[in-house]
Amino acid sequence: MIISGKEISTKIKDQLKEEIEQMKNKYDRLPKLAVILVGENQASQVYVRNKERGCSYVGMDSLKITHDATFSEEELLNEIKQLNEDETVDGILVQLPLPDHINEDKVLEAIDPSKDVDGFHPENVAKLFLGQRSLVPCTPKGMMVLLDEINYDLTGKEVVVVGRSNIVGKPMAMLLLRENGTVTVCHSHTKDLKEVTKRADILIVAIGKPKMITADYVKEGAVVIDVGIHRPEGGKLCGDVDFDSVEKTASAITPVPGGVGPMTIAMLMNNCVEAKGIQKA
Repeated sequence: MIISGKEISTKIKDQLKEEIEQMKNKYDRLPKLAVILVGENQASQVYVRNKERGCSYVGMDSLKITHDATFSEEELLNEIKQLNEDETVDGILVQLPLPDHINEDKVLEAIDPSKDVDGFHPENVAKLFLGQRSLVPCTPKGMMVLLDEINYDLTGKEVVVVGRSNIVGKPMAMLLLRENGTVTVCHSHTKDLKEVTKRADILIVAIGKPKMITADYVKEGAVVIDVGIHRPEGGKLCGDVDFDSVEKTASAITPVPGGVGPMTIAMLMNNCVEAKGIQKA
């Protein structure tokens, strides 16, 4: 089975569209997402456009703020402070990566945790670890929704997460533990990676290496979720998983494109609506 993130994300965005329509009668304004882009990174520009389209689709207000790469850290922190204090802004997202002269950690920590729709602020990370209500990073949140949509019960299942980034691997492990999965996190220093991944009932791959995971890494009948996205020179988009090889072994697999990517955008919209609720609470 191919798990279509594109179809599931459209379903979620349609639900959000209805929810936002109902908000018109409850609130004096619509949810609003502010996105800050510093520099001319082409991939970042594409991601920001996708976020703008997502906001437009669900009927949410959006504000795009762009600066060239010379914009200073102090100026960026001042801008975030103004957005934190702006009661018409519910969500704030600073597109990463930032230019080298800007400290990303300092920037992420400057965002009001209740407006941190990326879920990267240390307060939100701590709440996720403790199992408390928080804004959760969009990609892991989207993967949990994918598993829920195929009615997959994680209780007691062996789950292997390949990759330990703060954005995907670590928060994904916390969410899986919350649903009673038995979780192993692998990384570049893991010995006998193939032996570990072959134990997995669910294999989640976020390592940033094109087509690294082939069928011999995967247990027969496993569910495989591919977070990676790459465009090799002259080639078509692919993930960290060799889809053609693994599809025959897996019981369910996400494609690239059209798998995890659309879910990330849908969860960003979801987080912005949730942030509005947190601020009103």
